[in-house]
Amino acid sequence: MNWHSLMAIPHHEVELHWDPNPDTLGGRRARAGLTYRAYVPDPIADADPALPASLLNSLVETEESCHKLDRATVERAPNLETLARQLLRAESVASSRIEGLVVSHRQLAKADFAGPNGNFAAQSVLQNIEGMEYALRLAVEASSLNKDSFADIHRAMFEGTRDDRYAGVIRDRQNWIGGEASAPANADFIPPPASELDALLTDLAAFCNRTDLSPVLQAAIAHAQFETIHPFWDGNGRVGRALIHVILRRRGLVKRFLPPVSLVLAANADSYVKGLTSYRYGDESDWYELFTDALHSAAVESVAFGERVAELQDRWREQAGNPRRGSAAAALIDALPSHPVVNLRAAVEITGASEPAVLRAFGRLEQAGVLRQTTIGRRNRAFECVGLFSLMDDFERRLGPAGRAPAATQN
Repeated sequence: MNWHSLMAIPHHEVELHWDPNPDTLGGRRARAGLTYRAYVPDPIADADPALPASLLNSLVETEESCHKLDRATVERAPNLETLARQLLRAESVASSRIEGLVVSHRQLAKADFAGPNGNFAAQSVLQNIEGMEYALRLAVEASSLNKDSFADIHRAMFEGTRDDRYAGVIRDRQNWIGGEASAPANADFIPPPASELDALLTDLAAFCNRTDLSPVLQAAIAHAQFETIHPFWDGNGRVGRALIHVILRRRGLVKRFLPPVSLVLAANADSYVKGLTSYRYGDESDWYELFTDALHSAAVESVAFGERVAELQDRWREQAGNPRRGSAAAALIDALPSHPVVNLRAAVEITGASEPAVLRAFGRLEQAGVLRQTTIGRRNRAFECVGLFSLMDDFERRLGPAGRAPAATQN
């Protein structure tokens, strides 16, 4: 299939009948049968989009911004693990927030340290992080993707949550977005019927394995196509956004760091939905431009975020009297952005120092205002670092318009 102009992606619609169900909750309309039309996109495995020069230039600029982020390992940038872990967390928090799962970075850090303790949102975001980590490993280790790869990523994101029974399960019935809960009446969008999913996912996997397109364009198309197919009962958005990073990692555009594009998409949720709608029904260039701009912003701001984390660590060192290299205090300062909440056992494991040395480091850093005790008790003292959560909040505000980012954390 060749695209000779930027028009809506080829598709067809199938007319289907929804059987009446007298046991459905609601009024007469909810129980009645209806005829509806489901959207079925054409295959994209051999798609060859023709792009205007302006978009081609934007793709090149965005790829360079991603390369620059990947090179952010020099003097002022924090260590690789620190920046990579925080960007992965930022992506997972934002991707989950789009689905209505709201958790602050402080809540997430505490849940990661002590367990979610009944906090469903925190548990879901932590599982999303595990799913993202699995997806990134898959991107590197799998010689090629196939239709089961999408189910594997979904399973990694949902195992152990309250939706565990749906983990990795491709839907076998019609689903829809918006409208009535009991039937696809007044739906905003009706994805393909279940009978089409096997062929569509096989085609999408073939498209994801290509190496002859711009990786940014490939990620944009793959994400929009996946969201259009909507193969799961829940979690399609999170898996679809993970797919973006699978492609960017497979294509070698981002080998170390993960530009949290979901932060930008979450902050511009209405434009995000409109972009996906344009991809299906209008002019897909709207989606390509939105996605390219979002990825560019995420990469540029991530480099700046790395600088700010490094500056925060410099302030911590100065506040603590510049502890000597190799000391427990210095090792803790190096590790805190990756482990913002720690107790004695965790700190010993992270630093490799003895318990007495870590206890002395805790005292020194607490007195210097680098650490603050967050739980009280002789046997279970935990500490959180001061300043990082505010940096994370500020990072989100920089990437999105007012009103979408979280309120500032009080340190």
